[in-house]
Amino acid sequence: MVRNRARAAIIRSQRITGLTPDVIAELVAEIGPLWHERHQTKLAARPRRRAAGAGEKHKLVFVDRLLATLVHLRHGPTHDVLACWFSVDRSAITRAIGEVRPLLAERGCTIALGQRLRTLAEVIDFLGADGRTGIIDGTEVRVRRPAAGRKDREKFISGKNKQNAVKAMIVTDAEGRLLFCSPAEPASCADITHARKLGLVKLLADGPAVEILADAGYQGLGAQTGGRVVTPPHRKFKKNPPEWYEEVHERQRKAHSSRRIRVEHGIGHLKNWKSLARHHGRREHMSDIIQAVAGLLSHQQTASAHSGTRM
Repeated sequence: MVRNRARAAIIRSQRITGLTPDVIAELVAEIGPLWHERHQTKLAARPRRRAAGAGEKHKLVFVDRLLATLVHLRHGPTHDVLACWFSVDRSAITRAIGEVRPLLAERGCTIALGQRLRTLAEVIDFLGADGRTGIIDGTEVRVRRPAAGRKDREKFISGKNKQNAVKAMIVTDAEGRLLFCSPAEPASCADITHARKLGLVKLLADGPAVEILADAGYQGLGAQTGGRVVTPPHRKFKKNPPEWYEEVHERQRKAHSSRRIRVEHGIGHLKNWKSLARHHGRREHMSDIIQAVAGLLSHQQTASAHSGTRM
């Protein structure tokens, strides 16, 4: 168990957890009761072998469990390192992260104090309510290659980077504020296919008039959504273009790129969390990891904007 002074030092330093002390306090107040409720439900679901209150007590209080999870997401240390830091067994850290991480992933992205977006439908409604512009893009996280002999061994190979990875779709507003992060898909899935699987076409066709900026990987969605998805301009002349065309096309392409560059900034902030730089653990956990980091980052961005401080 980590000492009180060490715990206070971890909480005070935003470099360690990526979050300010106020945000950590909000997480403790919000997630602590949920973790306790799930823990009690799990205990009640199995036959009792000892009297109530008997048995070994937890060496990690919930605050330490949360801090261990935050440090793991932010800097990517192994469970053995965290076990030495918190003076517990490695299995205790593994269990703590496995319990806290899904709770963080379920929170969604914070856009205002007390207001969160958890589904893509909520994001489209939020953008349409004020006529905001949304920006979408895909990001990849490298993962371990499946073992030899697995029938789905080639499923995770990215056609873009030629590496084993998983992919998530990120949605931001025109200022680059995170609004949504999808569950992870194998990197062999094309960006446009991933968007269709998430139901983006139906949501835009049946929902409010929203402008969504996207890169060339989403070309084709514009025709399916009535022009709501805006992609870079097509080249109208593939051979022997007029002298004036190259300059006009380049100007249009740069204008579009300058508008959607904010989503790249949002993805860059996500990749500052080392757990999203490259994942060495189980691929099955990647959805929770990506969505947990997106939720934490959006919460910190909202808190920083509200307090007028810089991240």
